[in-house]
Amino acid sequence: MRHKIILSLILTLFCFTQLGAKEVDTKRVQIDRDQPIQIVSKRMDAYNEDRMVVFSGNAVATQGDKVIKSDRLLFYYKKDSRVAEKAGSQGIGNTGDLEKIEAKGHVTITQGQRVVTGQDAVFYQDSQQIIVTGNAVLSEGKNVIRGDRIVVYLNEDRGIVEGLEKNRVNATIYPEDRKDKKK
Repeated sequence: MRHKIILSLILTLFCFTQLGAKEVDTKRVQIDRDQPIQIVSKRMDAYNEDRMVVFSGNAVATQGDKVIKSDRLLFYYKKDSRVAEKAGSQGIGNTGDLEKIEAKGHVTITQGQRVVTGQDAVFYQDSQQIIVTGNAVLSEGKNVIRGDRIVVYLNEDRGIVEGLEKNRVNATIYPEDRKDKKK
């Protein structure tokens, strides 16, 4: 319990290192889920019966200010949607039909100045939640937090870093530069 409180405090400091105490805004960041997703890759395979599309070969998906880069991106569409009917022969539905994206291999997720890297990741469209595993690292500027698993809640501008089994969370947080604030 004590470790969770300390981790929450560190993560809060990490998220707001660029903000002064009076400037902290508790508003939720709302992501427009209806924004188009732009995907670039070397290959695309559509599996209409499985409601899945696989992009492979340096795949990059962009939606708004979120960018997911990986060796392979697997898009899964909701079971109750008719991906094949809506997309014709391409097999790609609209973003409202998207259930989740799995990123496999050399994952980098960027949103603003925040960058999360790891070996694998899952992005859940409805909850706007990203779970990164495999040597997971969260960085913002010079600040870095490492753990086995990172969960980022995009709509809430918060995250959780976990150390599993014998590994512990490792954080390096730099104090903000106050020279500019004195002017």
